[in-house]
Amino acid sequence: MKLQPQRWAFLAMVAVPLAMGQQRYAGSKSCATCHAATFASWQKTRMANVVWDPKVHPDAIIGDFSRPNPLVTFKKADVAFTYGSKWKQRYFTKVGDDYFVFPAQWDVINAVWRAYNPKPGTDWWTAKYPVDQMQRPTGPLCDGCHSVNYNIATKQVTEWNVGCEKCHGPGAAHVERPSKANIVNPARLDFVRANDVCIQCHSQGQPRANPIQGRYYDWPVGYQAGGQLSDVWKLEEHKLGETTFTHFADDSAHKNRMQGNDFVTSRMHQRGVTCFSCHDVHGTEHNADLIKPGSLLCLECHGPKSPNGPQGTLEEHTHHKALSAGSECTACHMPKIAQTIADVNVRSHTFRFITPATSEQLKIPNACVMCHKDKSNAWAGQQLQGWTNFSSWRMEK
Repeated sequence: MKLQPQRWAFLAMVAVPLAMGQQRYAGSKSCATCHAATFASWQKTRMANVVWDPKVHPDAIIGDFSRPNPLVTFKKADVAFTYGSKWKQRYFTKVGDDYFVFPAQWDVINAVWRAYNPKPGTDWWTAKYPVDQMQRPTGPLCDGCHSVNYNIATKQVTEWNVGCEKCHGPGAAHVERPSKANIVNPARLDFVRANDVCIQCHSQGQPRANPIQGRYYDWPVGYQAGGQLSDVWKLEEHKLGETTFTHFADDSAHKNRMQGNDFVTSRMHQRGVTCFSCHDVHGTEHNADLIKPGSLLCLECHGPKSPNGPQGTLEEHTHHKALSAGSECTACHMPKIAQTIADVNVRSHTFRFITPATSEQLKIPNACVMCHKDKSNAWAGQQLQGWTNFSSWRMEK
């Protein structure tokens, strides 16, 4: 579905800016005067179009309601918000001053309805809320990441969707008197706090203070761009060797929305790389808002003559022909192993190469047999033993 820039506008305009102490929010529309080009590009992104109101935009609903389905116990008219459009779409209804997610979601890639009802023992919060979806409010479980300045006391927002102030902090003072001193620019933060801006929503964890005012929250209540995320948020715990709903046995992400959990374990993060070294959330023409297409971006820092590797030519490193699927950096170092819905997966962000031996031992998918679907891990392992420019001992682990 092609995103329309004006979709976000109703959500931003109907909201009332809220105060947090002495810091005031202005809403994304106020940024357009001085940052017109960036604002226009951002409007087209999925960041700006996570949540839609189908009563304002009926074409926001992409699920097939034309035929009866036992999973779909609600009608289009019951939908207050839609969430998502790339991989899946979920449907929110409003009861009182809370929203709730209906127990059916549309699988966009496979074009089928699937149940949505997280089972006990999956996400940590399933032990804190009833199994009934209509008793799992989105305020504590979802809305803090799908809005700007969600107020847990009033359940009001400055605006829905990931607006400018989600990443740049409260902007009213900056609008009134533009200065570098009164707005957060992640590019001017140290790399840990810069990455925190993205990790606040692209991670699995829970607030350190849970419960908060009697409710358990699944987003970092109290965090503001520019702060230290670890002060209020702890990442999902994991024991090495165990495969869980959230993690594979080696600690890499088993499910979506864990790019941050992956990334903080990576050599990239250790060396000071930031999320926006690769992505521009203001919008680009490339998938996932990459600054450049995948391998072109990787090779800027990992060219054949770079001390960062790889050694030799691209063909010598990948043992695949240039421009083939097997020569893509992301194919081997960012395999699609984190589940978002059913058989639809997103890319790992550890950048580690998963060997066939690791797959056999820890049951983690690897890039070799994900591509060569008719082959086994044993076959892949034998092939790698013939790659003399790699340590054979490394490939055995």
